[in-house]
Amino acid sequence: MRTTHYGTIARTLGVAALSLLCALPAVHAEEPGKALGNLFQNLLKQGTAAPAPATGAQHSVATNSGDLASLFSQSIEQIDEAKEIEMGKQLAAVLLGAKPLLPNLALQRYVNRLGRWIALQSARPDLPWTFGVLDDAGFNAFAAPGGYVFVTKGLVDALNDESELAGILAHEIQHVVGKHHLKAMRKSAQAGLLTSLIAARLSERSNGALHGQLLMLGKDMYSKGLDQSDELEADRVGVALAARAGFDPYGLVAVLQGLRTAAPDNPIFSLQLSTHPPTQVRLDQLELAMGQRLDAYSGKPSLTIAQRLARGVGR
Repeated sequence: MRTTHYGTIARTLGVAALSLLCALPAVHAEEPGKALGNLFQNLLKQGTAAPAPATGAQHSVATNSGDLASLFSQSIEQIDEAKEIEMGKQLAAVLLGAKPLLPNLALQRYVNRLGRWIALQSARPDLPWTFGVLDDAGFNAFAAPGGYVFVTKGLVDALNDESELAGILAHEIQHVVGKHHLKAMRKSAQAGLLTSLIAARLSERSNGALHGQLLMLGKDMYSKGLDQSDELEADRVGVALAARAGFDPYGLVAVLQGLRTAAPDNPIFSLQLSTHPPTQVRLDQLELAMGQRLDAYSGKPSLTIAQRLARGVGR
């Protein structure tokens, strides 16, 4: 009972935080302290409230235990955009429930605007793209279906300049564009995981059984990672996407070169390294894919993130 209660609070906090991220560009520069204070007060209040009943698109996803099996028996292309976005919203709320947003409104605004600009260059510019920074010391980035992308404070702090951040965001954007997370969850469901999840959840007295199954599939995916082919595709397309957005395409390469020396047992890097192909493999594949084709877009001067924020970009 206690686990269910805390899980409900985490999901409620996550949904509230997602609402804030979507509204970030509208916040005025002269009131960041006030806006952030109000935000976290609201999160605490909402975290103690009873969860609201599912409505609209959410209801279409979380209705009964048979729907998820039906959903993943379809091809990925048959899952319409509204369902994809709602599934992503619930999975993003799980990430926000586990790690809160970093209380730095200027950085949140900057990452949101940078991410949205890069996403406009992608094959799915019209998704409700939402970006945020998690208050976590680990070196990680996450995405969820429908346009939700998060990076950790530890990752941002470790980057040398914004071309590296652009490369990471472009990589995560391509995961969303390519529906890689939906493919991974479908694969897990069809492998038999869904059957055991249904059995476990049907014993609970909750009309959110399907919601729980979906979230458990998502947690399994984030802990195991995506297919190697999807990660390599996100690298290849990501460097081109960053270049199209006006950034040095070798920003992602620089990040990977730094990761190559990271110890696998270092807790800061352990999840990143365990859920992705070997870093040298990624570098080799990028070298083959890029050749000299993107060299004309490289060598551009790039600001550090601190310099960009000091200039007031994003206000």
